[in-house]
Amino acid sequence: MPLAIDISSSGKRGNVGTSHRIKILCVDDHPLVRDGIAFALQLQSDMELVGEATDGLDAVSAFRRHRPDVTLMDLQMPNMNGVEATVKIREEFPNAKIIVLTTYSGDIQASRALKAGAVGYILKNMLRTELMDTIRRVYAGQRRIPAEIAQQIAEHISADELSAREIEVLRHVAGGCSNKVVADNLRLSEDTIKAHMRSILEKLQANDRTHAVTIAMRRGLFEG
Repeated sequence: MPLAIDISSSGKRGNVGTSHRIKILCVDDHPLVRDGIAFALQLQSDMELVGEATDGLDAVSAFRRHRPDVTLMDLQMPNMNGVEATVKIREEFPNAKIIVLTTYSGDIQASRALKAGAVGYILKNMLRTELMDTIRRVYAGQRRIPAEIAQQIAEHISADELSAREIEVLRHVAGGCSNKVVADNLRLSEDTIKAHMRSILEKLQANDRTHAVTIAMRRGLFEG
């Protein structure tokens, strides 16, 4: 069940009580991730955790309540994902500073999050070494994107040009469907599906159908 947690002076997780601290909202559907971040923030004299949320819908509500300086936003969540939540928050609060926090390094996901207005992007395996510095830099008005993510975006930017129909076709292919079955499912001709597949292979620079599916999943075009 979705949950938004208020952090108050009683039963608080983080350090509170001084106005100069960076107010942080943590949005993630995994309790262990939130607990780990909360513990790490307790050790920072210039930061305080003001709230938590477990999905995108709660993130929007929590942002309205707490008006955090920096929001840590997971990408893959139920009800509303992190990209959609970022869009909603930025529509209402254009100056919101959002750091995407994810286990997934797919360049398409990164591109979409940044296009939605995120100003930072951290892989969860970088939390121990990068999180605090990223929070401080983003709070100071800087953008913070790991070099490996920026490189993937630059190298594979053409993958974002796949049309919605091409992604739909590739999703059916990933499920093991032949061109004929995909054509039947989508009510298109088999020749049309073959044309889509030729375009997909070219855009993804893939060797074959299986390779195209692997590339698409790695880059975050869709999940397996």
